[in-house]
Amino acid sequence: MIAAIPLMLVPLALYNLGMVGLFGGGGVAGLDQVLISVTMLSGAIWTLSVGDGLILVGLVFLFIEILKSTRNSQASLMNHMLSLLVFVAFLVEFLAVRDAATQVFFILMVIAFIDVIAGFAISVRTASRDVSIGL
Repeated sequence: MIAAIPLMLVPLALYNLGMVGLFGGGGVAGLDQVLISVTMLSGAIWTLSVGDGLILVGLVFLFIEILKSTRNSQASLMNHMLSLLVFVAFLVEFLAVRDAATQVFFILMVIAFIDVIAGFAISVRTASRDVSIGL
């Protein structure tokens, strides 16, 4: 039953924990803190901020969720329904919470939306292949 838990809960929880100060500073300013800074061969400095890291985590979990949606099981259906609830939570928080009105949160919300749409589309497609009509 653990396969039914949508992984997009993790970026949502991490974002909210970051807003209360888990990543230091708290609030929207915490998203701009540098996680990694690398000097490239060209001399340019590439930095990865906390907000960028959250988006990367969301994309990795989107990939795993799409892989999970290719299975036909009861847990897969429950996962799709819970993923829809996670997207609704993203949407409500984006509209109602001041610190959620950021580009990072919007991109995470779009990733959650893609998770919902892709999950249902892939499940319908794989379910239609399982149906066989004998003549």
